[in-house]
Amino acid sequence: MMRAAIFFILAAVLLVSLMRYGAAAETEYGDIVFSRKTPGADEIPPAVFPHFAHRINFKCYVCHDAIFQMKAGANPITMENIEQGKFCGACHSGKIAFAAGFATCDRCHHQ
Repeated sequence: MMRAAIFFILAAVLLVSLMRYGAAAETEYGDIVFSRKTPGADEIPPAVFPHFAHRINFKCYVCHDAIFQMKAGANPITMENIEQGKFCGACHSGKIAFAAGFATCDRCHHQ
Protein backbone atom coordinates (compact mmCIF):
# COMPACT_ATOMS: atom_id res chain seq x y z
CA MET A 1 0.00 0.00 0.00
CA MET A 2 2.79 2.42 0.95
CA ARG A 3 4.74 1.57 -2.23
CA ALA A 4 1.67 2.33 -4.34
CA ALA A 5 1.25 5.73 -2.65
CA ILE A 6 4.91 6.63 -3.17
CA PHE A 7 4.74 5.50 -6.80
CA PHE A 8 1.60 7.60 -7.36
CA ILE A 9 3.21 10.71 -5.85
CA LEU A 10 6.40 10.31 -7.93
CA ALA A 11 4.36 9.69 -11.09
CA ALA A 12 2.29 12.82 -10.41
CA VAL A 13 5.42 14.95 -9.89
CA LEU A 14 6.94 13.61 -13.11
CA LEU A 15 3.74 14.18 -15.06
CA VAL A 16 3.43 17.76 -13.86
CA SER A 17 7.11 18.38 -14.72
CA LEU A 18 6.70 16.95 -18.21
CA MET A 19 3.50 18.89 -18.85
CA ARG A 20 5.32 22.14 -18.11
CA TYR A 21 7.84 21.62 -20.93
CA GLY A 22 5.65 22.80 -23.79
CA ALA A 23 3.46 25.28 -21.98
CA ALA A 24 4.19 28.88 -21.16
CA ALA A 25 5.01 28.68 -17.50
CA GLU A 26 6.74 30.39 -14.65
CA THR A 27 10.10 29.12 -13.55
CA GLU A 28 10.26 26.65 -10.69
CA TYR A 29 12.77 26.30 -7.88
CA GLY A 30 16.04 25.06 -9.35
CA ASP A 31 15.29 26.18 -12.91
CA ILE A 32 18.11 27.98 -14.66
CA VAL A 33 17.18 30.99 -16.81
CA PHE A 34 19.78 31.75 -19.46
CA SER A 35 20.02 35.49 -20.05
CA ARG A 36 20.45 36.48 -23.67
CA LYS A 37 23.34 38.77 -24.54
CA THR A 38 22.76 38.93 -28.30
CA PRO A 39 21.77 42.43 -29.47
CA GLY A 40 18.14 42.55 -30.64
CA ALA A 41 17.28 39.25 -28.96
CA ASP A 42 14.61 40.79 -26.73
CA GLU A 43 11.76 39.37 -28.84
CA ILE A 44 12.84 35.79 -28.00
CA PRO A 45 12.34 34.80 -24.36
CA PRO A 46 15.39 33.43 -22.55
CA ALA A 47 15.78 29.66 -22.42
CA VAL A 48 14.73 28.02 -19.16
CA PHE A 49 16.45 24.81 -18.11
CA PRO A 50 14.21 22.68 -15.87
CA HIS A 51 16.95 21.36 -13.60
CA PHE A 52 14.62 19.35 -11.32
CA ALA A 53 12.99 17.50 -14.24
CA HIS A 54 16.43 16.47 -15.50
CA ARG A 55 17.62 15.54 -11.98
CA ILE A 56 14.78 13.03 -11.65
CA ASN A 57 16.29 10.92 -14.43
CA PHE A 58 20.03 11.61 -14.31
CA LYS A 59 22.83 11.78 -11.77
CA CYS A 60 24.83 15.02 -11.57
CA TYR A 61 27.98 13.53 -13.13
CA VAL A 62 26.15 12.78 -16.39
CA CYS A 63 26.31 16.50 -17.23
CA HIS A 64 28.79 17.98 -14.74
CA ASP A 65 31.65 18.50 -15.58
CA ALA A 66 31.60 16.41 -18.77
CA ILE A 67 29.14 18.69 -20.64
CA PHE A 68 28.59 21.74 -18.43
CA GLN A 69 30.93 23.53 -16.06
CA MET A 70 29.27 24.38 -12.74
CA LYS A 71 29.93 28.10 -12.95
CA ALA A 72 27.49 30.75 -14.13
CA GLY A 73 28.52 32.11 -17.52
CA ALA A 74 31.21 29.47 -18.11
CA ASN A 75 29.29 27.64 -20.86
CA PRO A 76 28.93 29.51 -24.18
CA ILE A 77 25.55 27.99 -25.03
CA THR A 78 24.28 29.08 -28.44
CA MET A 79 21.91 27.45 -30.92
CA GLU A 80 24.92 26.92 -33.19
CA ASN A 81 26.74 24.99 -30.45
CA ILE A 82 23.60 22.99 -29.64
CA GLU A 83 23.16 22.06 -33.33
CA GLN A 84 26.80 20.85 -33.32
CA GLY A 85 26.00 18.47 -30.45
CA LYS A 86 27.54 20.58 -27.72
CA PHE A 87 25.94 21.47 -24.38
CA CYS A 88 22.16 20.78 -24.58
CA GLY A 89 22.72 19.26 -28.04
CA ALA A 90 24.64 16.36 -26.47
CA CYS A 91 21.23 14.86 -25.60
CA HIS A 92 18.73 17.05 -27.45
CA SER A 93 19.59 15.82 -30.92
CA GLY A 94 16.49 13.70 -31.47
CA LYS A 95 18.26 10.48 -30.44
CA ILE A 96 18.22 10.68 -26.64
CA ALA A 97 15.71 13.51 -26.20
CA PHE A 98 13.67 15.78 -28.46
CA ALA A 99 15.74 17.66 -31.03
CA ALA A 100 16.34 21.30 -30.17
CA GLY A 101 15.53 23.54 -33.11
CA PHE A 102 12.95 25.83 -34.70
CA ALA A 103 10.18 23.22 -34.44
CA THR A 104 10.65 22.97 -30.67
CA CYS A 105 11.55 26.56 -29.69
CA ASP A 106 8.82 26.90 -27.08
CA ARG A 107 9.99 23.86 -25.14
CA CYS A 108 12.97 25.89 -23.89
CA HIS A 109 12.12 29.49 -24.77
CA HIS A 110 8.86 30.13 -22.91
CA GLN A 111 7.62 32.93 -20.74
